[in-house]
Amino acid sequence: ICGKIVLVMEIGCIIQARMGSTRLPGKVLEELEAGKSCLEYVIQQLEDVFDIKNMVIATTFLEEDDVIEKFCVERGINVFRGQPKNVLDRYYNCAKEFSIQNIVRITSDCPLIDPKIVLELIKKMKTGEFDYVSNALNRTFPIGLDAEIFTFHALEQSWKVAQLQSEKEHVTPFIKKNPKSFKQYNLESDKNKSNIRVTLDVPEDLMLIRNIVSKISNRPILYKDLMELFEREPEILAINKNIKHDGYERSLRED
Repeated sequence: ICGKIVLVMEIGCIIQARMGSTRLPGKVLEELEAGKSCLEYVIQQLEDVFDIKNMVIATTFLEEDDVIEKFCVERGINVFRGQPKNVLDRYYNCAKEFSIQNIVRITSDCPLIDPKIVLELIKKMKTGEFDYVSNALNRTFPIGLDAEIFTFHALEQSWKVAQLQSEKEHVTPFIKKNPKSFKQYNLESDKNKSNIRVTLDVPEDLMLIRNIVSKISNRPILYKDLMELFEREPEILAINKNIKHDGYERSLRED
């Protein structure tokens, strides 16, 4: 662990990252523009929301992920190494190690995560009324702008009780399946744009995201910037329109 935080984080961001993607190995360190990787983009998009000391990259203890630890150490970013398949366990032990009370979960294949969306979710979480807030319970934002926040208590209960592999691999299904036990809130967009995909899973996604970052000069890139670009140049969405988003469904079949 690099630079362990001693003080309790009221809200901390855990970004899960690994090199072992089946469809696009090493995707999190693929360059989206000259000298800037996907993982660097995630961090850059969030740096107006979180101080660097409130972010942790949660990777695995596999040798192939030594390069992610090296990436973090070189940049002074907190890093935690845990279970490769049981991401729920990885999150639980990471949050426990860094004393995070409310965990913002971001995946490293979402380099265009909108900090304004994350801030909206944090604002809702700070009311103290919810155990879990997200913009993907009922998806209306594009795939790739997903964020969720949950309490350490909700995470710990899931860690203790969850049995299915899908619940362990995807961290929050147990929480989402139990709304009577965990108070939940879903942030929705004015228009349903859930058919758009700006996450990084396959080469076509990489091609689209590189295209996007080359055409938008604003940093961070916001949801509204994406929508303005797609309105001007709808043809670029054809690049990955036939890719199916099926990670969770695949886990359910394996259950």
